This record gives sequence, structure tokens and C-alpha cells, in this order.
Amino acid sequence: MSLYFKYLLILFKSQMQYRTSFWLLSFGQFFIPFSVFAGLYFLFQRFGQIKGWDFFEVALCFAIIHMAFSLSECFARGFDTFSSLIVKGDFDRVLVRPRSTFLQVLGSKFEFTRIGRLLQSVIVLIWALTNLPIEWGLMKALTLVFMIASGVLIFTGIYMLAATMCFWTVQGLEVANIFTDGGREMAQYPLNIYQKWVTRFFTYVIPFGTVNYLPLLFILGKIKGDEILYMLTPLLGSLFILPCILVWQFGVRHYRSTGS
Repeated sequence: MSLYFKYLLILFKSQMQYRTSFWLLSFGQFFIPFSVFAGLYFLFQRFGQIKGWDFFEVALCFAIIHMAFSLSECFARGFDTFSSLIVKGDFDRVLVRPRSTFLQVLGSKFEFTRIGRLLQSVIVLIWALTNLPIEWGLMKALTLVFMIASGVLIFTGIYMLAATMCFWTVQGLEVANIFTDGGREMAQYPLNIYQKWVTRFFTYVIPFGTVNYLPLLFILGKIKGDEILYMLTPLLGSLFILPCILVWQFGVRHYRSTGS
């Protein structure tokens, strides 16, 4: 972990060499999801609720998934831009270093400007929580933390799967954005508003439902009985990262240099 934090510090210092650019980009990242949230706000101003969910309940869902996405995009950016290492032949140097390829790729790039997006998510989260009649306790507080952490791991896992495909395709595939950007846009609403097959796919295959829907029912008091099961669903969803790591290791073993 000491090596990871060294990567973190080095890249942070390099990005802070151009502070005006850094803060302008962060400012821009703050407003990127603003239009999406504004659309959400006006939607509820017009219709009042969606399938039993009111504005602040969906705002909480919005804040959690966007917070998880911004953290993953910041700290797992190395996998999202991994194709550049393949194209330039730089991954060959990664292989000869006596450190984990996972750690080196993870630490190859950080996007600290995503602090703007994260800040907006925090503001929406606080606003939603202060307007919801939630009876807080240790279990619900832990569930909220688990939801955000699980979302980070799920998005990171998707980035890893997309990066692994680069071992065979060289260039990254835009189809991966269906599950990152598309998954974020879909998961900012409770899953039960969608068709059943969508809900099942994003619960059992790519488990966004364990981040923004099932544990949310527990926090908001919308379920009776089996509360512990609903609380633990984020932990189950975080297991998604394990097969992603195995697929990554499989791809590394079958890597053939581009000769760049």
C-alpha cells in the first residue's frame, strides 16, 4: 500500500503544477451532473412521484451512485485509460517490474478533478438526508457506507473488464460505456421502475441493485423483516470485483506485446 500512496502523491503533485487548470476542471466537473439532477428535480415537480418514490428518496439514490462513480473514476482511472499502455507498448515495462500489475495500472493515473463531481454528490446527499424522516442507527449508517464502497468496487470491476479486453482488441471498446456511464444513469433511479429483466440483470449480473435499491429499502424503512439481509446486500455486491480480478489475471497471462 505504501507504493500506492506514493503513486497517489506523485500524480497529485503533478496535477497541482497547473492549479488554475485543476480548479477550472474541478469546477466544470461540479456542473456536469448538475443538468442531470436539474432534470430529475423538474421531473418530480411535474409528476410528484415515480412508482411510490418521492423526490428526496430518489435524490438519495442519485447521490449515492454518483458519489461511487466519481470515486471510482478518480482512483481507478488507470484501468479506464489502459488501452494507451497497450498501444504505446508501456505495459511491457509494467510486466518486468517486481510489483503487481494490478497495483501498477491502478496507480498509473488518478483524476483528482473529479472532486467537483464528488462535492456535488455530497451536497445532494446531505440535502436528501435532512429532508427524509429516517430513524438513524448504527446499522443504517454502516449500510450507507457499504452502499458507496460497493458502488466504487462495482464500477472499478467494470473498468477492469473493459481494460482486460484491450489485451485482444488493443483499443478500448466503447461498449464498456454502456455499463459505466449507462449504468450510472440507470442506477440513479430505484430499479423497480424498470422492466423486470432490467432489474434482474442489474441485480444478479452487474449488481447495481445491491447499491441503490435493496439496501435503500432498508434505510428508508420500506421493508419489514429480513432487514439484516437487505443491509448485507452491498457486501454481496462488492464480491463482483473478485471475478473481475480473475479475468484481469487471465488477460495478463495471455498478453502478447504489440511490438511498439
